Amino acid sequence: MFSKACEYGIRASIYIAEQSQLNKKVSIKGVAYAIESPEAYTSKILQLLVRKNIIISEKGPNGGFSMSKLKLDQTKLSCVVQAIDGDDIFNGCGLGLKNCNDIQPCPVHNQFKLVRNNLRLMLENTTIKSLTTELGKGLTFLKR
Repeated sequence: MFSKACEYGIRASIYIAEQSQLNKKVSIKGVAYAIESPEAYTSKILQLLVRKNIIISEKGPNGGFSMSKLKLDQTKLSCVVQAIDGDDIFNGCGLGLKNCNDIQPCPVHNQFKLVRNNLRLMLENTTIKSLTTELGKGLTFLKR
């Protein structure tokens, strides 16, 4: 459903949010290890999230990636998805057809439209911070 880059971006955002709540900044190596992502690929994804003001990057010996306290409470999962994958996931055809719409629907259009709408609601109502709660307790995982 999400691109691989978006999956890594979501996982990275959750990990960085968790560490930020502990007042820790994390390195690219640390993020890549935590989410089982290639380091070079992780670096590109994190640069994109920095440009979209989702995470903060600080250079220097005390630098690293983090999220501000304000961003922790406000950043929705939809922001990360939008930053990496855009809004195609909310508008695209379930079969990948270019001209699928309400007037000329594909065979799965109406069912897929419901799935897309439910996905949008979940992404828009879920904060990155809320996803860190069970992670810290060991009830959810970013890697297996």
